[in-house]
Amino acid sequence: MTSPLLNLPGAVAAEGRDEGVAAHYGELYGEQRALADGRGFVDLSHRGVITVTGPERLSWLHLLLTQHLTELRPGQATEALILSANGHIEHALYLVDDGETVWAHVEPGTQEALLGYLESMKFFYRVEAADRTADFAVVHLPAGSVAEVPEGLGVRETAYGRDVFLPRADLEGFAAAHGPAAGLLAYEALRVEAHRPRLGAETDHRTIPHELGWIGTAVHLQKGCYRGQETVARVHNLGKPPRRLVFLHLDGSDVLLPPHGTPLRLAADGAEGRQLGFVTTSVRHHELGPIALGLVKRNVPVDAELLAGTIAAAQETVVAP
Repeated sequence: MTSPLLNLPGAVAAEGRDEGVAAHYGELYGEQRALADGRGFVDLSHRGVITVTGPERLSWLHLLLTQHLTELRPGQATEALILSANGHIEHALYLVDDGETVWAHVEPGTQEALLGYLESMKFFYRVEAADRTADFAVVHLPAGSVAEVPEGLGVRETAYGRDVFLPRADLEGFAAAHGPAAGLLAYEALRVEAHRPRLGAETDHRTIPHELGWIGTAVHLQKGCYRGQETVARVHNLGKPPRRLVFLHLDGSDVLLPPHGTPLRLAADGAEGRQLGFVTTSVRHHELGPIALGLVKRNVPVDAELLAGTIAAAQETVVAP
C-alpha cells in the first residue's frame, strides 16, 4: 500500500520491508533532530493494523500472547509476541485497548498470517478479529509532541511517543496539520539509539525473546500458559539465551554502513576470523554518528572490540551475557 505522503516535497521512497512510505524527505539529520525535539510525525502507514472486538477479547488474547492482558486498562499501551511451540518469535504486536476494541499494529506484510492464526484459535470465544490495514494508517508522534489528536481515535502512548490509528482517508490532512514529516530513516535511527528490537530486523527463524531484551516489556513471566511458554520459563529459570543483543558504535571513517547480516568478528582475529554474530540494523545518527544493533554469541566478552565486516565496532551491552 503506497502512502500519499510520498507526494510531499523531497520525499524519497523507502525500500525493502518499509516500501510504501518515505525513507526521508531530503533532510535526514534535520528530521531526526525534529523528532528528538518532539516535533513533527512519522508516516507508518505501511504497517499492518489488526483489531479485536467482543466482550472476551482481552481474556482471549491473554491466552495466545506473551503479555498479561486480562487487566489491561483502556488507553494503556503494551506490546506482545506470538511464539512458536519451541519459543521462537513469530509475530510482534503493539497494542492498546480503547474500552471496546483492541488496536494493534504489526510489521508490514505480516497481518495476513497473524489474522489467519488468530482465526484458527477463536473456538467458542466471543471475539472478532479483523485486518483493518486498508481503512486505518498508523502515524507516530514523537515523545514531547504537543500535537492534538482528534477524539475517538486509537492512541498508544509510550515513553517513545504516540502511535495513532488514523483513518487512512485523513492521512494527508493530518500531515498538513502536524508537519514536518520525518522519514523511516530518522525513526529507525532513534529506535536503534534506544536499543529497541524490531521483528524481521533483530530476529531470525530461531530468535527467542531473551536474546533481545523483550522479557518484561513484551513477555510477562507470571501469567498462564501460552504457546512457547515452556521455552521462555526454562531459559529464564535454568539457563541463558545462546545470543545477546549489542549496541555498536561504528568507525565513522567508512562511507558505507554495514548492511543487515554483515558478520561480526573479534577485531583481534581480523576480517577472516570466526564469525560470532551479525549486524541487524545500522543507521546514521544525528549526534552519535554511525551506530548499529547486532546479535552476538553470549560468550563474546562484553569489552571485546569487534569488526562489522571490515569496520571497527565498539560494543555496549544491551542484554547481559
